[in-house]
Amino acid sequence: MGMEDDTKAFLIRIIQTISWVLLWMLVNTYLGIYKDFAFFEKRLNWTNYLFYAFFLISFVALLWHLRRKWKL
Repeated sequence: MGMEDDTKAFLIRIIQTISWVLLWMLVNTYLGIYKDFAFFEKRLNWTNYLFYAFFLISFVALLWHLRRKWKL
Protein backbone atom coordinates (compact mmCIF):
# COMPACT_ATOMS: atom_id res chain seq x y z
CA MET A 1 0.00 0.00 0.00
CA GLY A 2 1.69 3.16 -1.18
CA MET A 3 1.25 6.81 -0.61
CA GLU A 4 -0.83 8.93 -2.97
CA ASP A 5 1.16 10.90 -5.52
CA ASP A 6 -0.12 14.32 -4.39
CA THR A 7 0.68 13.63 -0.75
CA LYS A 8 4.12 12.31 -1.61
CA ALA A 9 4.92 15.35 -3.77
CA PHE A 10 3.74 17.68 -0.99
CA LEU A 11 5.90 15.99 1.65
CA ILE A 12 8.93 16.05 -0.66
CA ARG A 13 8.38 19.77 -1.24
CA ILE A 14 8.26 20.35 2.53
CA ILE A 15 11.47 18.37 3.11
CA GLN A 16 13.25 20.19 0.29
CA THR A 17 12.18 23.56 1.71
CA ILE A 18 13.49 22.68 5.16
CA SER A 19 16.73 21.40 3.63
CA TRP A 20 17.34 24.58 1.60
CA VAL A 21 16.68 26.82 4.61
CA LEU A 22 18.96 24.76 6.87
CA LEU A 23 21.72 24.75 4.24
CA TRP A 24 21.43 28.53 3.85
CA MET A 25 21.57 28.99 7.63
CA LEU A 26 24.57 26.67 8.01
CA VAL A 27 26.58 28.41 5.29
CA ASN A 28 25.88 31.87 6.69
CA THR A 29 26.56 30.78 10.27
CA TYR A 30 29.86 29.22 9.24
CA LEU A 31 30.98 32.27 7.30
CA GLY A 32 29.66 34.81 9.78
CA ILE A 33 30.55 33.32 13.14
CA TYR A 34 33.28 30.77 12.57
CA LYS A 35 35.19 32.79 9.99
CA ASP A 36 34.50 36.10 11.86
CA PHE A 37 33.08 37.88 8.81
CA ALA A 38 29.97 39.09 10.66
CA PHE A 39 31.81 40.90 13.45
CA PHE A 40 33.69 44.18 13.21
CA GLU A 41 36.66 44.83 15.43
CA LYS A 42 37.07 48.61 15.43
CA ARG A 43 35.62 49.50 12.05
CA LEU A 44 34.08 47.80 9.05
CA ASN A 45 36.42 45.73 6.93
CA TRP A 46 35.98 44.69 3.30
CA THR A 47 35.20 41.13 4.48
CA ASN A 48 32.27 42.47 6.49
CA TYR A 49 30.87 44.22 3.43
CA LEU A 50 31.37 41.09 1.35
CA PHE A 51 29.71 38.86 3.94
CA TYR A 52 26.66 41.08 4.39
CA ALA A 53 26.26 41.50 0.64
CA PHE A 54 26.42 37.71 0.23
CA PHE A 55 23.98 37.31 3.12
CA LEU A 56 21.38 39.63 1.58
CA ILE A 57 21.78 38.37 -1.99
CA SER A 58 21.59 34.73 -0.94
CA PHE A 59 18.55 35.46 1.27
CA VAL A 60 16.70 37.10 -1.62
CA ALA A 61 17.67 34.19 -3.89
CA LEU A 62 16.43 31.70 -1.30
CA LEU A 63 13.09 33.50 -0.96
CA TRP A 64 12.74 33.70 -4.76
CA HIS A 65 13.50 29.98 -5.10
CA LEU A 66 11.05 28.99 -2.36
CA ARG A 67 8.33 31.23 -3.77
CA ARG A 68 8.75 29.61 -7.19
CA LYS A 69 8.71 26.15 -5.64
CA TRP A 70 5.49 26.77 -3.69
CA LYS A 71 3.57 28.44 -6.51
CA LEU A 72 0.91 26.07 -7.72
